[in-house]
Amino acid sequence: MRIRRFLAAAIAAAAFAGLGLTGAVTAHAASLTPGECTSGGGTVDWSKQQIPHTGTCVGGTQDGKIVD
Repeated sequence: MRIRRFLAAAIAAAAFAGLGLTGAVTAHAASLTPGECTSGGGTVDWSKQQIPHTGTCVGGTQDGKIVD
């Protein structure tokens, strides 16, 4: 009985750890550099700051993504 509880807790901890790492990678991959925005045919609009010190890519293949 104790072994089942331990295994369930270990599996749950591993699952939560995996979700946390996946979220961090996804959040980082969503932002662009200014060069990535312009190479995709867009321009950086620094007036639409969603997060402090970020801009928005306007136009091109990366339209609407955050630029940092």
